[in-house]
Amino acid sequence: MQFLVSVITHSTELAHPDEQAAIDVFNDKLQAQGHWVFAGGLTAPSAATVIDSRGPEPTLTDGPFVESKEYLIGFWILEAPDLDAALELGKQASTACNRKVEVRPFH
Repeated sequence: MQFLVSVITHSTELAHPDEQAAIDVFNDKLQAQGHWVFAGGLTAPSAATVIDSRGPEPTLTDGPFVESKEYLIGFWILEAPDLDAALELGKQASTACNRKVEVRPFH
């Protein structure tokens, strides 16, 4: 099963060097254990563009989809045998990046 592990933050600050080092170690562990599918960091919500093509003409709006104090700053896509294993990896991800994470299975 594949899971999305979303990294949630309230600050536009990127990971500090110690946090980045812990993330790198965690990423290496994920790869070595066969859990790694893909991961990425995201820019601040102010760099986002929302596109709505449901009407006759597409509209593009600068900024995030929703106004919020917290936002998605990065993610992992992981392979795990079940939800319990994914939640354990999520705990480790939260520790590594020093932020809250959300674990959600793909359909």
